Amino acid sequence: MKMKLSQFKYDLPSNLIAMYPAKNRDESRLMVMYRNTGKIEHKIFKDIISYFEDKDILVFNNTKVFPARLYGNKEKTGAEIEVFLLRELNKEQRLWDVLVDPARKIRIGNKLYFGEEGILIAEVIDNTTSRGRTLRFLYDGSYEEFKKTLYSLGETPLPRFIKRGVEPEDKERYQTIYAKHEGAVAAPTAGMHFSKQLLKRFEIKGIEFAEITLHVGLGNFRSVEVEDLTKHKMDSEEIQISEEAVQIVNGAKKRKSDICYVGTTVMRALESSMSTTGYLKPFEGWTNRFIFPPYQFKIPTRMVSNFHLPYSTLLMMVSAFAGFDFLFKAYKVAIEENYRFGTYGDAMLII
Repeated sequence: MKMKLSQFKYDLPSNLIAMYPAKNRDESRLMVMYRNTGKIEHKIFKDIISYFEDKDILVFNNTKVFPARLYGNKEKTGAEIEVFLLRELNKEQRLWDVLVDPARKIRIGNKLYFGEEGILIAEVIDNTTSRGRTLRFLYDGSYEEFKKTLYSLGETPLPRFIKRGVEPEDKERYQTIYAKHEGAVAAPTAGMHFSKQLLKRFEIKGIEFAEITLHVGLGNFRSVEVEDLTKHKMDSEEIQISEEAVQIVNGAKKRKSDICYVGTTVMRALESSMSTTGYLKPFEGWTNRFIFPPYQFKIPTRMVSNFHLPYSTLLMMVSAFAGFDFLFKAYKVAIEENYRFGTYGDAMLII
C-alpha cells in the first residue's frame, strides 16, 4: 500500500483550531483509542493515569523552546523584516541560521537593526536557501550578555495557524513543564498536557519516566509538496538519547511493560536509533526520519498525541501508529464532538 499526500486531506472547520490553551494543562479533553477493538472513549486528560500500571513507562522530549521570532529593520530603507532564528551555527562568531520574511528584500551584506535604537545589529553573510540566510550578530559584550539581549528581543514562536498576537501567558504555556535543554523553535505539544500534579501522581503509582531530547525545528510545519510521500525530505533535527533513557526503555520492553511515546518528536527520535534486534541504542546526532504508513514499530505500545492539521507530517506519523483508517474514523468523531485541534488543542491516547 503506497500512501499519497491526497489521502491526508480532511475538512477541518477553522473554529476547531485552538487559539488558546485549556485553562489548566491537564484539563484538555482526551480521546482514548483502542487499536485492537476500534473502541473510542471520551475523557479529561488527567484521567490518563487510570490507563497505566506500575512499571509502565512514559517517554518525554525535554527540549526547551527559545524566543525565536524577532522583528527588525533593514538599514537605510527601514523596511520591517521578520527574522526567525533556526539554530546557532557558531557561538564565538555569533553566527545563526535564520529564515527571513520578506526574503526578496534581503541580500548578502545587508545590515539589520533590532530593538530600540538598534541595540542589536546583524549582518547577512550567506544565502542558504530561498528564504534562509546566515546572520552574524555584531555584539561587543560577552556571550552571556549577547544571548540575554538576543532573547529579550525575541518572542515566543507560536505557529502561523494560531492567528493572534503572542500574549504573556504563551511564554509559559508554549513549553512543557519538564523542558530542560534549550534548542527548539516549536514545542513538543503532546507533552504540554502534563501538569506537575499529574506527573507526581504517575510517580506515586510506580510509572517510570525516560527523557530524550529532540530539538524541534520548523520542518514540522513545512508543507509536503509531493504526492508520493517517499519523495518528501524532512528537515534534520538534533537528537540526544542517553544511556540512562535506553536502559529504562529496553528494560520495559524486556519485562513487557507498556511503553508510551509522548508525541511525534519522541517517536521520530527513538525510531532513528533502533538496533537490528529491535532495541534502543544511545545516540547523539541528527535525524531526518519521516514516518508514514505502512510502518512497523518495535518498541512503543502506546502513544499520546494532539489532533493534527490536514496534510501535516505529524498526522502521517500518528496514522502510522494508530492505523490509517482508524485514525481518520477518530478524527471524524473528534470533529463531530468539537474537539480542539492543533498546538493548543486536545489530546488522544492510542493504546
